[in-house]
Amino acid sequence: MTTPQQAYNELLQISREVALLKSLGSLLNWDQETNMPRGATSYRSQQRSYVAGKAHRLFIDPRVDELLNIVEASELVSDPFSDAAVNVREWRHDYDRAAKVPSRLVEEISRTSVLAHEAWVNARRDANFALFRPHLAKLIDLVREMAEAIGYESNPYDALLDGYEPGETTANVEKLFSQLREAVVPLVQAIQHASRRPKVEILQRHFPIERQKLFGQAAAIAFGYDFQRGRIDAVTHPFATDVGLGDVRITTRYNERFFNESFFGILHETGHGLYEQNLPAEHYGTPRGEAVGMGVHESQSRLWENFVGRNLAYWEHWFPRAQQMYPESLSDATLEEFHFAINEVRPSFIRVEADEVTYNLHIMLRFELEQAIIRGDLAVDDIPAAWNERFEQYFGLKTPDDSQGCLQDVHWSFGGFGYFPTYTLGNLYAAQIFDAACQALPDLEARFRVGDFAPLLAWLKENIYDQGRRYRSRELIRRITGRDPDASALIAYLREKFGSLYDVDG
Repeated sequence: MTTPQQAYNELLQISREVALLKSLGSLLNWDQETNMPRGATSYRSQQRSYVAGKAHRLFIDPRVDELLNIVEASELVSDPFSDAAVNVREWRHDYDRAAKVPSRLVEEISRTSVLAHEAWVNARRDANFALFRPHLAKLIDLVREMAEAIGYESNPYDALLDGYEPGETTANVEKLFSQLREAVVPLVQAIQHASRRPKVEILQRHFPIERQKLFGQAAAIAFGYDFQRGRIDAVTHPFATDVGLGDVRITTRYNERFFNESFFGILHETGHGLYEQNLPAEHYGTPRGEAVGMGVHESQSRLWENFVGRNLAYWEHWFPRAQQMYPESLSDATLEEFHFAINEVRPSFIRVEADEVTYNLHIMLRFELEQAIIRGDLAVDDIPAAWNERFEQYFGLKTPDDSQGCLQDVHWSFGGFGYFPTYTLGNLYAAQIFDAACQALPDLEARFRVGDFAPLLAWLKENIYDQGRRYRSRELIRRITGRDPDASALIAYLREKFGSLYDVDG
């Protein structure tokens, strides 16, 4: 007879083997994005499909359910926040979800996403939705099938959202987004009519790519990113990935005529990388050693990118270094001018280049479109037109082509429906977390002025990274900040910061 401890040990072994297989999938994906020759796409789709299917079948074996039943009925989980209880709780959530999805569907989504990504790269390059359309149509069908297999109470989008932010619902996200939208739209309008304008041409001069690489790497190191356990590479759409224990990789893209694109992309992905590099290594391969969800993950990328990286105190230390790195472009700029320029608020087409105020409107647009797509209310052929119509409603801009419209983001090419809301959840969480950090570390901005980010990293490590999946996102935010997630902290931050910069009332 299997004892609870024996059952738990066997679950640990299975979980770590699944993690090993998934790490191989991450490596295959990273290579596909950075180095793989285009001729390898077809075979890579088979490789990734094989690995994904292998991991899925291993985890949904009925033996896993038997072992979970044994441990769930034992004293090993009497303390709900012990390591064993956390692992068992999250294994059960993941198992019940995964066991409903046929392995052949997991394999087909993985196989299709590789081919779809290649088509998306070409379609985005050529601004030609037709190149991507058949792959997107197939992925949508597969994702809908997955949502039906997983099940939901009333909204199929809930099944997809839960895959990225466990326990979250579409209805709750809509409430948070509505609260934020009501505050952001008037602020955008006030800023558009403001008399004060930044000198954005400062950022549109010549910034040699080799120097951008050096400057971005220095900024990542200053935050605490460990290049003995990571690297930076160039890709079409930036991302961060956990390839395995001691191997966390980030990416960016470079534009020699625009400072922000690579630099803030690096800061953003460094935030993801810091989370992964500082998870408890002794728990690697189990929920206690994994990030809690993509909302909290995005809170870290947005916190380091915006709450730190666009902070005036940060640039009091880094702007002189930027002038030394780019004397021909920044020698005639002042700190105040540069800081205002990197915080320009202006409706724009590309989400990853959007300012802090309008960024969430990009996410809300995608959130609405994705729900319509998954419900079947929006046909694939109608996506570009629906995008352009809604974009004009939100931003007052006519989308010039699909590469700056519905093709700009990579997520749909891997079937990532349900991911986009976590970006705005991340912004909401980041505002609350940063408030809590400032209360706990009153001299935080003074440390930024001298380039010292270690106290913030240590605080985040203790309160977030070390916790793994001990708490779900809502509970984690409640424990850190003393209240449930809401939009009030982000609204207050945006009004104070940009009201001051533009001399307007939010």
